[in-house]
Amino acid sequence: MKGASDPEPQSRVPTTPWLAVSFGIFVVLAVIHTWPLAYAPGRLSRNDVADTVLHEWILAWVAHQLVTNPLHLFDANIFYPERYTLAYSDHLIVQSLMGAPLTWAGFSPVFVHNVVLIAGYALTGWTTAYVLTRWTGSRAAGVLSGSLVAFSAFTLTRLPQIQDLHFEFFPLVLLALDRLLVNSRMRDALALAGWYVLQSLTGTYLMVFTAISIVAATLARPREWLGGRFAAVAPKAAVAAAIAIAVLTPFLLPYLVVSREAGLSRSLAETARYSAVLTDYFAAAGRIHFETWSRRFWDGDGLFPGLTSMLLAVVALGLGPGVRDRRIRMVLVMGIVTFALSFGPAFPPYRWLYRVFPLLTGIRGAVRLGQIVIAAVGILAGFGLAAILARTTARVGTAIALAAILAGNLEAFRAPLGYTEYRGIPEFYESLRSAGDDAVLVSMPFYASPQFHLNDRFMLASTRFWKPMLNGYSGFKPASFYKNVEALRGFPDETSITHLRSLGVTHVVVDSRNMARPALDRLGQFSELRSLAEDGNLRLYLLTRAN
Repeated sequence: MKGASDPEPQSRVPTTPWLAVSFGIFVVLAVIHTWPLAYAPGRLSRNDVADTVLHEWILAWVAHQLVTNPLHLFDANIFYPERYTLAYSDHLIVQSLMGAPLTWAGFSPVFVHNVVLIAGYALTGWTTAYVLTRWTGSRAAGVLSGSLVAFSAFTLTRLPQIQDLHFEFFPLVLLALDRLLVNSRMRDALALAGWYVLQSLTGTYLMVFTAISIVAATLARPREWLGGRFAAVAPKAAVAAAIAIAVLTPFLLPYLVVSREAGLSRSLAETARYSAVLTDYFAAAGRIHFETWSRRFWDGDGLFPGLTSMLLAVVALGLGPGVRDRRIRMVLVMGIVTFALSFGPAFPPYRWLYRVFPLLTGIRGAVRLGQIVIAAVGILAGFGLAAILARTTARVGTAIALAAILAGNLEAFRAPLGYTEYRGIPEFYESLRSAGDDAVLVSMPFYASPQFHLNDRFMLASTRFWKPMLNGYSGFKPASFYKNVEALRGFPDETSITHLRSLGVTHVVVDSRNMARPALDRLGQFSELRSLAEDGNLRLYLLTRAN
């Protein structure tokens, strides 16, 4: 067994020029697969999906709050007066930091979101290629695995979920784990903790799924941490875990508070509705597969790894050392475990894990574990291609490698993708910048549950003025939301006016285009609502205090 003297062969460490070239390759591939987004990133959007707008707002909020009041990062301006409302969804810390310089420079939330989205694809492919090149010594294997992991049936249908697209730290977690198990060095433990923390700060789902993957991968290699090796590995692993917990705790505490005080948790029954079914693994989003055979299996989640990926993964298992290779074995076990858990409560051990692993109670979409499955198959495919190339001449190997990389990308290819046109935030909202520090806003109509997602438009507009507001859209609705819906149902009337005053609301924005004519006609009957501004369908009123 290899111990502390197991250095990485120098020939397998990617050189700086190759790192630059491979990054360029994946930037180009990201642009191609998301085309025409890069052509007009400030004008094209997926704002037809409320989750996209939510994430645009999150990126803008985090960038804003980090330089104004970072200690209250999670006290976002939605669902006033609730606390920690950023914790109703993913905080997207890493993505927000990536986009922050653009936000501070004055670029629109849509532009920032789209640049960060494209970066997620490119970085995921790049880091996967880096790890596979180190593990196999084959640059072609790296590019293939990077393509299969970054551009898949899952990722290319998840544009509104930017947290799923930033998977770039996951391969580095596996690399650090492998080095820790082999060499038992503190620097590898620190690397494992660092990469895990960064992956966790892209989204809570990947924090949980990466933890599960680390455990599964470790269990696949017992000879390297049990028996005489335990004393060497365990202390370093404990340090890695302690560092990760210490760094992540401040980001997890708001979720714990929201879970206890507002009831944000996911029941097993709810998880069951968002778990995988077997046919999801036959659902392919790429045009070739979808149009020929896979359409019948499509039900919203695409988890088909691709024929190229699966064939080369089989080659990896059957050609050469196969599962005797420690890395192949750990990736295989990781894929099998996450495949089983992606079925949620239908897989009985999931219920046990739900009870003993508290973070799993915050997971609704167990189907998203399929992303790890696709990644595992894609990584194994890189090993398979490397095994083939080691047994062929350079000329034949080059042709095989190019064919495999082209086939993998063609299988996933869906471009040109459909986008909607973003026309900017109306200048009308600029007037709210001058509202006092004690200003509290509400936008009417106040959309109830069936149209809950329509509150997103006011959230995006709020990036121009950042005042607290009753409205909001996220992955969770607090109890106060339902109270507001009921009290504001008859707006404008005495009940709604009294309710707004009781909450300290000072300004009311009315979208006349989406309010019934009788309600609009009643606005002039209430002296408490003093008109301040009007621009087309948008009206702004000052809600005066009671005498």
